[in-house]
Amino acid sequence: MKKLDKSFIIELSKRKKEPQWMLDFRLKSLAKFEELDNPKFGPKIEIDFNKINYYKSNTSHLTDDWNSVPCNIRTTFKELGVIDAEKNYLGGVTNQYESEVVYHNQSLPQHVIFTSTDDALQKYPDLFKQYFNSLVKYDENKYTALNGAAWSGGSFIYIPPNTKLDRPLQSYFRIDSESLGQFERTIIIVDENSSLSYIEGCTAKSYSTTSLHAGVVEIFVKEGAICRYSTIQNWSNDVYNLVTKRAIVESFGKMEWIDGNIGSHITMKYPSCILNGPYASGNSLSIAYAKKGQILDAGAKMIHLAPFTKSNIISKSIASDGGICNYRGTTKIINKAHDSVASIKCDTIILDSLSKSDTYPQNIVSNQTSILEHEATVSKINEEKLFYLMSKGLSENNAKELLIMGFISDFKKELPLEYAVELNRLLKEI
Repeated sequence: MKKLDKSFIIELSKRKKEPQWMLDFRLKSLAKFEELDNPKFGPKIEIDFNKINYYKSNTSHLTDDWNSVPCNIRTTFKELGVIDAEKNYLGGVTNQYESEVVYHNQSLPQHVIFTSTDDALQKYPDLFKQYFNSLVKYDENKYTALNGAAWSGGSFIYIPPNTKLDRPLQSYFRIDSESLGQFERTIIIVDENSSLSYIEGCTAKSYSTTSLHAGVVEIFVKEGAICRYSTIQNWSNDVYNLVTKRAIVESFGKMEWIDGNIGSHITMKYPSCILNGPYASGNSLSIAYAKKGQILDAGAKMIHLAPFTKSNIISKSIASDGGICNYRGTTKIINKAHDSVASIKCDTIILDSLSKSDTYPQNIVSNQTSILEHEATVSKINEEKLFYLMSKGLSENNAKELLIMGFISDFKKELPLEYAVELNRLLKEI
């Protein structure tokens, strides 16, 4: 199923047994995808859409028993540590392999909904339709339109009012095929005075041809609710990672993005918070590590629409061996969002003369009672600190590793232990 056209969309929707309104939506999205050009900002995107496989099914059906998952897929997730993580500290998991969710399991209260997005469309059609495409519109850019046309998989979560989960939920997305497009759609609703911690992992095998990941995430944080969304991606060097993630936060609600970007050929990702009610808050803490042949164009967006709202962006970047790390973000405080506070801090370490980092902020304050602060630094490894550590017996590589771990300590301490350990392992490759 390679060619993206009307026949493909009709066949895909039929295979998934979708209602007519979803087929109509997919076809409308396809038309918009064909009409729109690539973004005018950021790194140059060169994708041959005729060579992308837009859907790859699995022979197995969705199951809650690992023994029922095909051996090769089960082995892949075991090697990634996903199976052990489920046993040790997670309240529920959804694992997507290629285009479909293959495994789902949970130990949650009955009134909590956690399932694949495809499954939610069938089982909870009214709730699904209420939130789907209401926060991230299909026609915003070429890749939201592409997701609207070809979406498959992803997580659907509904946390009812006054429900606080004591363990995080996790989804893991894996690409193992050459030239595959993965277009998961995730919808999360955290109702009034509830809380959720959600973890997302993403990896792909390395190939010499382009793969594409163009996911869409819509999060609804109701009054007094809290949502934390943690991501560690370790895409291979041939993946274009072009995603749209957005949350809308009501009065006294809180949204936290914890975002780790390691790998991919090009990443364009700007997790967003729309602070829609008084005293709503949004935080974004991210790290990006770019090596040779990689451009990570990432950041965050905070839109203050109500008074007494608060946002905080901390962006950490590391560039080595010719990699490019850019911060691109927007913070906007509108006129009626009086007495609001916003803070942006961008720090980059460049490890050699080949690498590069730029900052592209857009900061707008439209009233006299709000405060916005922006700080940005770009530096090399501190030679004095490096010399001091080496004088104590550390090798140059070990000394650099120690300094880098200190540089990202704010990010690491916000991760679950298992993810922090994995991050340490990945960064040792610097």
